[in-house]
Order: sequence, then C-alpha cells, then structure tokens
Amino acid sequence: MSPFSVCVYCGSRPGNTPRYTTEAEALGAGIAERGWQLVYGAGDVGLMGSVARAAQAGGADTFGVIPRHLVDWEVGKTDLTRYVVTETMHERKKVMFMNCDAVVVLPGGAGSLDELFEVLTWRQLGLHEKPVVLVNVGGYWDPLIALLDHVVAGGFADASLLDYFEVTDSAASTLSALTKTLN
Repeated sequence: MSPFSVCVYCGSRPGNTPRYTTEAEALGAGIAERGWQLVYGAGDVGLMGSVARAAQAGGADTFGVIPRHLVDWEVGKTDLTRYVVTETMHERKKVMFMNCDAVVVLPGGAGSLDELFEVLTWRQLGLHEKPVVLVNVGGYWDPLIALLDHVVAGGFADASLLDYFEVTDSAASTLSALTKTLN
C-alpha cells in the first residue's frame, strides 16, 4: 500500500515574512514524520524548495512535477525520489493532483491561486472529494477567504463552496487536520 500522499501548492518565492518559510519547513518535516509522501512542483526555490528539503531531510518520499519551461526558472530539484518533467503547466497540475490524496496550499502567488481554484472547481463539479487545506499563515489568505465569501454572497456560487476547503493557520494545525481525514 502506498503512503498517504499530500500535494503542496506554494510559492516559488519565499515571500517577505520569515514565518512562511518556517511553516513550509515544518510542513515538510511533518509529512516526513508521518511517513507520508510529498507531491509538489519540483522547484528548489522559495517555499517549494523549503518544504521539499525539509521533507527529504526527514526521509520522506518526494514526488516532484515540473514543466520543461520552468526547469531553469524554478531550479528543478532533480534529487527527489521521483522527478517528472511535463510538457505543459496543465499536464503538471494533472499529474500532481492524480498522485495525491489531499491538497495543501501554503502562501503563494498566481500559480498557487490557479492550482487552488482548479481543485476547488473540480470539487464543485463533483470530480473529487479530496481534502483541500488552505494554510492561512499570519492571515495571508484573509483577503482570498473574504473574496470567496463575497462570491457566495453575490450568488455566483453555492454556499457549499466554502465547505470544500478547510482553513488552518500553521503546519501543525494542517497536519492535524489531514490526520483526521485518515480516521
């Protein structure tokens, strides 16, 4: 039986708050401590690199997926357990999602938002029931959460959209939430 697999979407930059990196490292270490697998974007920069290095240091199985055009930009981390190079961003997202049991979203930019909205849309359409956890480190995602509330209040989504993800505030609370999904 393969280990529980967690797909982590996060920034290819570290952001301007050291806590983002601290939480990314704690998440990677926690994934390793539980014997879970990390699936992520295969970069060795920003929060992506931090979560991966911490998971590797703890002995976790690591599965990185990167599109060919980002290998140099995101510094493809080739020392992973599995390293897959895709042709397109769409293929990257599909491979990552198909190889995970849960999705975690740390702070990030447009790419992380794209990945989050795709899995939320797929959930809304009934294409999966995987847990999705939004890690709201230091309130980073507060404006996004307010926007999603606004979308529902404006009548553009059913209130059930807000049930398709859980909001946590740290790696520790995220790991606890994911553990509960296993029971």
